[in-house]
Amino acid sequence: MSPSDRIVLLVTSPRLPAGLLTAAAWDVLRSAPVLTGAESAQATAVRAAGVEVTVVSGGATGALLDAVAVHGTAVWLAGPTGDETLARELGLRLARQPGLAELELMYGSWDPPGARLLDAVEVMDRLASPGGDPWKRAQTHRSLAGFLIEECYEAYDAISADDTDALREELGDVLLQVLLHARLAEDLPEDERWNVDDVAGGLVDKMVRRNPHVFAGAETGTLEEIEASWEQIKRAEKARASVLDGIALSQPALALAAKILDRAGRVGLTVPLPSPDTQPDPESRLGAALLTTVADARRAGLDPEAALRRTTLSHATTLRTAETPHP
Repeated sequence: MSPSDRIVLLVTSPRLPAGLLTAAAWDVLRSAPVLTGAESAQATAVRAAGVEVTVVSGGATGALLDAVAVHGTAVWLAGPTGDETLARELGLRLARQPGLAELELMYGSWDPPGARLLDAVEVMDRLASPGGDPWKRAQTHRSLAGFLIEECYEAYDAISADDTDALREELGDVLLQVLLHARLAEDLPEDERWNVDDVAGGLVDKMVRRNPHVFAGAETGTLEEIEASWEQIKRAEKARASVLDGIALSQPALALAAKILDRAGRVGLTVPLPSPDTQPDPESRLGAALLTTVADARRAGLDPEAALRRTTLSHATTLRTAETPHP
């Protein structure tokens, strides 16, 4: 073996366009024989650039060593999965016979942050397309609505428990709902359909537009000034007839009451709260009393939803203790 004899295992990302490689990768591809285990988009792109690629159906290790013996360097263009089995086989062979060649791992391209999201989109497309999962194909936006709420609550529970491992998993379930809604939207009538790229594109545009202190060179200011700028931009984006427009009316009642009172308070809009004493029935009196309690909590800087949740869960623990059989 000469000092330069080597086998280059060239690994590329299957999530990037074929042929989008580093300069170093192109240099080695053009300077040595290139072998691969099967036809692939990457092999096609390399051939299109004028580089000969030989498909080896079996005995890849032997073929690479033969090429090294003649040319000094040989390149293995790894498939989409990285050809780990061949890499281990080569590593073991060259460890036993180090005089044959050196093994060099080269990344011709690598996954950018978020690349696995492309896999998630591809898997969801497979599941929701003909021949995929009948259950997912039978769903609608309306039939999935409850699942989306449930998954968000489970993520909330993980946050409340400070369980970051559970949070990672639960956010994956929330993402599944987003991907499934986006995939189902592709099958809507032509004038209504959209896809996951439309969702992501709209989000990107909104984040850039609402954060001029980051993307447009605006002065950062204090957190309060940033929040005020955010609200101002939102109002300019959406012509709303009321300060209450845009509030999610399906959220839990305590949170809804707090949100409505908070929105009104931001613009100095105050009207008398309904008095429990003037209500015509017990349910209305209870509702008025609860709304008054929420208003009191807001003035005290407390979150009524969180307060009731905390106390209820504490009471649940007491109940579990009370139902435990005594010896």
